[in-house]
Amino acid sequence: MRALVAAEALLAEELDGLVVVDVQWSLTSASGPSGWDLYEAGHLPGAHHVDLDAELAGPPGPGGRHPMPTAHAVQEALRRCGAAAGSRVVVYDQGPSYAAARAWWVFRHFGAQDVRVLDGGLAAWRTAGGGVTTEVPEPGAGTFEAHEGGMPLLDATDAAVVARGGILLDARAPERFRGESEPIDPVAGRIPGAVNAPNAETVRPDGRFKPVGELRELFSAKGVRDDAAVGAYCGSGVTAAHTVLALHEAGIEAALYVGSWSEWITDPTRPVATGDPSPPPDSM
Repeated sequence: MRALVAAEALLAEELDGLVVVDVQWSLTSASGPSGWDLYEAGHLPGAHHVDLDAELAGPPGPGGRHPMPTAHAVQEALRRCGAAAGSRVVVYDQGPSYAAARAWWVFRHFGAQDVRVLDGGLAAWRTAGGGVTTEVPEPGAGTFEAHEGGMPLLDATDAAVVARGGILLDARAPERFRGESEPIDPVAGRIPGAVNAPNAETVRPDGRFKPVGELRELFSAKGVRDDAAVGAYCGSGVTAAHTVLALHEAGIEAALYVGSWSEWITDPTRPVATGDPSPPPDSM
């Protein structure tokens, strides 16, 4: 089942029958507007805000900058949004769906079955003529029960195995992948054996995902094969979730290394690669 929903298709539906979750978020919220600030400035009617840092991730530490949240945190967030076991959930951010992809992955991992991502986010909604509001709805009284195991995930050991025997995609910008620049984490470089697949390559200029055929061609060129395990990582497991979503849309199920680079480097015995890698394996 495809996870993306176009703004035009969503406009044709009754939002009252959906659980709409706003996950507007900024990596640089310390120096700019917070996700809540963005939400208060305008959001889809009836949408509840979920905080990526507090509810879609655990506290920063040895597990990385955005480690796995607890089942309780996810359960309480979805209940506040009014979700039950069979709810249809639509998540969005301001675009291009990096935070929304993390919400999609987290909600699916903890047992939500029908989670869609508004392709292009709030920007696409506005472009399609969708209205926004500043009205904050009352907390819902959902009954959703969270249980782990709905999506495949990797720890550091698993990531190393996939890098050696499968395809481990690094979703960061090329200069971070090569170790030439590292603006966030204290160590520059990549997991040895990883293949660079910047998630900026998966979206159009307007922030929507590229068509399925283009995504399949893109990932094939990175060496993704039907007979190989596929995983993705980034700096802290947010933008890599966007890569996992792009792979899902292309018909490829991949595992997310949630701790990503920010966890990998907490153990100084783990190897670090820099520079230009060898060409990716031949695709099939």
